[in-house]
Amino acid sequence: MPIIINLDVMLAKRKMSLTELSIRVGVTMSNLSILKTGKAKAVRLDTLEAICSALNCQPGDILEFRRYSGG
Repeated sequence: MPIIINLDVMLAKRKMSLTELSIRVGVTMSNLSILKTGKAKAVRLDTLEAICSALNCQPGDILEFRRYSGG
């Protein structure tokens, strides 16, 4: 998938656990884990906003587009 989720990178940069983020954002650990591992098919904008607010970052710090270079 060309959309890469860098949630784990931002959590490490902010020295925050997934548990703490879950509490701050009000999203279940299970749903954050799905997002963190890149298995999510979608993310609600209000969820992305809450994550960015909790991590003090921009959406582009979490979401990255990589052009598919497969043959």
